[in-house]
Amino acid sequence: MAKSVSLHARSARSSQAVSWRDYYEMTKPNVVMLLLLTALVGMCLATANWVDATILVCGLAGIGMLSASAAVINHVVDHKIDSMMARTFNRPVAKGKVSVANALWFAFALGVVGFAILALFVNMLTAWLTLASLVGYAFIYTMYLKRATPQNIVIGGLAGAAPPMLGWTAVTGELHAHALLLVLIIFTWTPPHFWALAIHREKDYAKAKVPMLPVTHGVAFTKTCVLLYTVLLQLVCLLPYLVGMSDLIYLVGSTALNAGFLYYALKLKFAADSQTAMKTFKFSIIHLMVLFVVLLLDHYIPLSL
Repeated sequence: MAKSVSLHARSARSSQAVSWRDYYEMTKPNVVMLLLLTALVGMCLATANWVDATILVCGLAGIGMLSASAAVINHVVDHKIDSMMARTFNRPVAKGKVSVANALWFAFALGVVGFAILALFVNMLTAWLTLASLVGYAFIYTMYLKRATPQNIVIGGLAGAAPPMLGWTAVTGELHAHALLLVLIIFTWTPPHFWALAIHREKDYAKAKVPMLPVTHGVAFTKTCVLLYTVLLQLVCLLPYLVGMSDLIYLVGSTALNAGFLYYALKLKFAADSQTAMKTFKFSIIHLMVLFVVLLLDHYIPLSL
């Protein structure tokens, strides 16, 4: 009886403590904002003119809501794993502030509204592709790949790489090779970005029995993979210039950013200290964010050699 009362009291405290900030946190706002930046760039690169205001607002709103829905589902599916890891133990569902049922209803509402906005005010191609990205991240990656293979982030990274393509289709209503090239950049960027974090949190993933690459193949091997993928990223980032999609501003900007990423990858491999992996992870976020800003500047201020 005493145990039951104690559990009830703890549950009541958790319920009373919940706030809008807990729901906001479940949407992974920083991640969604970065995704929306890449979607915005995809929109702008799809047209020589300014993006239609309705497409701009509704497209970003719909993509953002479906991305947020996927993030909430990730919180629900991973709440037991999250509770065992120092980086994530304080998340709302893992902490018990938000119940699994309430989180799922929140995810459902975000997903339905986001899909409806895209379907009604943008186009069906973008609506279905964005929904497919949600399924890819929230279900295929989070529920299966994350627990099944150390290559989880490589395969599952395709869903997170989709936003610039979604922005492009929102404007044009069709797929284009240039949009797929933007997807390829993020797809190649994702493994060195995430594996740097996985190296820093290797003990957490081992404790939670998640087969991330540093856990299954060792930190040294993962550092080599980070370096090799970073070199591959250098080559992929040259493609927009080589195919005539971008001009001099992008070439100079991307070269500088890639040099910075390569510096961190080399240091991680050959001269790492206890903070190098996390510094590499943080720089990778800056790298992608600034890279897409440079693409945007290059689009509106074309300079050719």
